[in-house]
Amino acid sequence: MRALSALASGEPAQLAVMFSIDAYDLIEQDLVVAFDDIKGVDAGWLDSFYPALMANGNIEGKTWGIPFQRSTIVAYYNKDMFKAAGLDPNSPPTTWDEMISMGKALTKDGAYGLMIPSTGYPYWMFQALAIQNGKEVMSNDGLTTYFDDPTVIETLEFWKSLSQEHGIMPTGTVEWGTLRQAFLEGQTAMMWHSTGNLTAVKNNASFDFGVAELPANVRKGSPTGGGNFYVFKDTSPEEQAAALKLIEFMTSPEQAAAWSIGTGYMGVSPAAYETDALKTYTQEFPPALVARNQLENAVAEFSTFETARVREGLNNAIQAALTNTKSAADALAEAQASAVRLLRDYQ
Repeated sequence: MRALSALASGEPAQLAVMFSIDAYDLIEQDLVVAFDDIKGVDAGWLDSFYPALMANGNIEGKTWGIPFQRSTIVAYYNKDMFKAAGLDPNSPPTTWDEMISMGKALTKDGAYGLMIPSTGYPYWMFQALAIQNGKEVMSNDGLTTYFDDPTVIETLEFWKSLSQEHGIMPTGTVEWGTLRQAFLEGQTAMMWHSTGNLTAVKNNASFDFGVAELPANVRKGSPTGGGNFYVFKDTSPEEQAAALKLIEFMTSPEQAAAWSIGTGYMGVSPAAYETDALKTYTQEFPPALVARNQLENAVAEFSTFETARVREGLNNAIQAALTNTKSAADALAEAQASAVRLLRDYQ
């Protein structure tokens, strides 16, 4: 927002880190320049990042964003609570069925087995569940959404069933902002959250914890997340060259390794994991590899033209279903109708 405010005020920044999913909107508003069009860009450099992290920035044959602060959703779990429930602390659930059965064993003494946040970024968690159920929620050209697909409706019904039928999760909504603290306080044995929380959990957990890839139903999967570097169009060739230099430095293997260790976000290139720093760190602390390993099954984060408004419709549908205001089918049908309206002009 600050970067866009600066643009509007006539004192624009030359570059910014913004959400990877902002790319369509930035292109639509003609605010950013494609990296391919910046003088001196090395094609080999563009190819040096993980392809899954480039997916949100690669649009219509050009590269608009360079990955920097990037994540996948991972499952954090409390090994002490697993032991107390008679579960193997080194075997977190790998399927939806296991997640439910383990969740039931872990739901006791006022604590829940699982919490999946449904405020903040509900669409992100929902996209993870949908892809695990075998269905993407959007096309890869930003023009079509599949919210009313029967498999997508079934996915939202499943999320709702975790609280209403199986009782392993609180009813209503689970707050994104307070979930990490709830996990650290033992209010839930498992939580789905960004790998960007990893270092904070590591530094603050008073118990033994594990990190796992998200469980599968039809398949494994998580959307990627986080921020990309963008270069704004209203910049001189000299400013673009300087911006490029800074971005190359910030995403260099050594810097990417340091950022990953400091935060829990992943190193954005295979070369980052070949640095001595990240090699040593991941040997001592293997959970730091989970988000990166999950890239094998990752998909681009939900993003379309008119992305904020389309996403808001989906977020509202998810919350309406989880709070029992509407059925999953009705809520998603409304979100789909709204998305069709918003995207019609771009097709």
